[in-house]
Order: sequence, then C-alpha cells, then structure tokens
Amino acid sequence: MAADLDSADDSGAAPRRVIAHVDADAFYASVHLLEDPSLAGKPVIVAGRGARSIVTTANYEARKFGIGSAQPAARARQLCPHGVFLTPDFELYRAYSRRAMSIMRTYSDVIEPLSLDEAYLDVTSVDRPIAHVRAMVDEIRAATGLQYSVGIGPNKLCAKVLSDFRKPAAFNVASREQCMELFAGASPRLIPGIGPKTAEQLEGLGLTTVAAIRDAAPGVLEALFNERRVAELTARARFEHAGIVESQRETKSVSEETTFEEDVTDIDELIWRLGELTAELCERLGKKGLKGRTIGIKVRLDDWTNVTRAKTIDDYTGDPLLITELASQLLREYDPPRPVRLLGVRIASFEGAEAEVAKAKPRTPWEQLQIPELVQQRGEW
Repeated sequence: MAADLDSADDSGAAPRRVIAHVDADAFYASVHLLEDPSLAGKPVIVAGRGARSIVTTANYEARKFGIGSAQPAARARQLCPHGVFLTPDFELYRAYSRRAMSIMRTYSDVIEPLSLDEAYLDVTSVDRPIAHVRAMVDEIRAATGLQYSVGIGPNKLCAKVLSDFRKPAAFNVASREQCMELFAGASPRLIPGIGPKTAEQLEGLGLTTVAAIRDAAPGVLEALFNERRVAELTARARFEHAGIVESQRETKSVSEETTFEEDVTDIDELIWRLGELTAELCERLGKKGLKGRTIGIKVRLDDWTNVTRAKTIDDYTGDPLLITELASQLLREYDPPRPVRLLGVRIASFEGAEAEVAKAKPRTPWEQLQIPELVQQRGEW
C-alpha cells in the first residue's frame, strides 16, 4: 500500500511532513526464535512463571489460539497447552534492540524510540523517504533477523495506525485523507488514545466507527465529553495530529516494581523486597550515570487501590543503602492497611538533568523541515 504524501497536509498552516513508525513483529518471541531456530513453526508464548503472570508477547502461531499480550498466562496455558512457554530475557531483548536502533540512527537524526521494539522517525528531509525507510528495515532484517512493520504518513497518528494495519511485515503509506477513507468503518479502538471505556461511551452515543465520530452532529459528543476532549476525539477521527518526533527525551524518573505471586502482609518482608528492587534500580542508575534526590514508593493493595508516597532530600544520591532506608521509612509511615499485591520504588529529580538537555545536539527546527519535490521512480519516491 503506497500513496503520494505531497497533499498530506491540506491546511496550509504547517509544512508537509513524512513520519515513519516502525514496530518489530512479535518482538520478544521473534528474538527467542532467532536464538533457537528449532522453535520455528511452533506457538511461542513469552510470559512469567508466577500464578499471576501475564503474557508479554506471543508469536503469530500462538495468536491463532486466541492468545494475546497482557492476557493472564494461566489462561494462555488453557488455550494452548502444547505451546512453548518461555520466561522473558530482557538483557537479550535489549541487545537486539540496541543493534536495531543503532541502524535506525544512521538513517535519521530525528528518531524517537518508544520502547525496545518501536520508534518514530522523521524522514521529511530525505529525497525518497519510502525507499529510504524500506532500505532501513531491510538492513535491520539482514543484520539482526528482526522483521519490522512500517507505517508512513504525514503525522505520528497516521504512521502509528498504518504500521498496525495488516501485520506482520506491513509496509503501508497513506495521506491523511486516505487514512480517513481507509479506516472510516473501523472501530474507534483503532485510534490511539481511545481505550475500552471511551469506546463504550461512544457506543452508547451510537458512534461505533471512526467515521461516525468524525461526522457526529454538533452537541452529540458534548453530551458526555468536555470541550477539550471533544476537540481531541474529532481531530483524531480526522487523523489530525500536531505532535513532533522528539529526538531528545529527558529521563524524568527511573522505577522498579514487582507483582507478588501471593499478597504480602508482613512489613519486614515488604522492606526486604524493597531492598531487592532498590538494588536493581541503582544498577540502572549507575549505567545511566544518574543520581536523584526524590525517592518514592508505589503500593497496590489487594483491592487494587494504588498508593504513592515520596520524599525529596537535599543531596543527590545513587546509594542503594540510603535509597532503601528512605523508601522503607515511607513504607513504614504508610503502614499498608491491607495485603499488598504490588510494590515499587522510584527515583526522580536528577542531578544535571537540565544541563544535559541544554547540551543535547540541536536538530533542525521543526518549522524548517520540508518535503522536497516528489519524483515518481519505480513506484516510490
């Protein structure tokens, strides 16, 4: 699927743009298949071992059995008892991600990683952006074995939705107008930012498609949503999005958390678990060269109540003993009134964060990015 994006922005108010969203297909499962080719053709499910663990990803063979991300692992085992269940190996995933992202950075200076397996790239200033992005994913495939789905459009919203269309190995290019036509009859859930609750509310208004939201009569959406949310929903249904690709993203906080297999009531055990989490947290801080002075905890009770507490100290620290002491103090002061299901620790307010942002390499001002004249060459530009 390809389109000429020369008319992608018809408002006349902003420069035309070409944005790509790339997303690795079944990333975690794919990494395991690359490491162990004997898994080829088998349903592979990556999930924790605990009774409350969830599926992090499933390959496409496993998805045929109704298995999907965020599904309880116990349910996945019922649906596919003969599947290959593997525990996550994040060090391995990060190694593959680093190789893929390093290749992406040779193709664009304006790249916004969203996670280990997906990113936005601004390829506005490239002469033939479609061919450019295709060459990039081909190089990643040759170097790592990873297969990416790609969406290319005039903004981040279009690009994201297009990359999810007809996966795996999708490569879709469309203008904003073409997205409106192509996805007119789709469920509102297609649109990022419209979750189950909002979709249910829209259905209650009789708005069951993207086009129905876009064409809703005045006052219909206002019956349930405030003015700001109405404007947002209408814009998204028209595939309008002004967000830029953020090539410099400041780390604002680092956290570690765990969900217990069985609810914990003993405060001493919770403090011991805090120490474990803090050790992992400080290892990450050390790798990033970060020190912070705001320490916080997160507690989820057995009734799903979430509670957070934080304390800011005078000096920056990355000392696991001090962070554990402060986090433990916060936990004892809160004194959970019910069994604890989840526990987390967090650090923020980093030393020199503003200075690091100031030192970041400046990129071409967004307003100056222009799509060059488009020339048709072998069906691509």
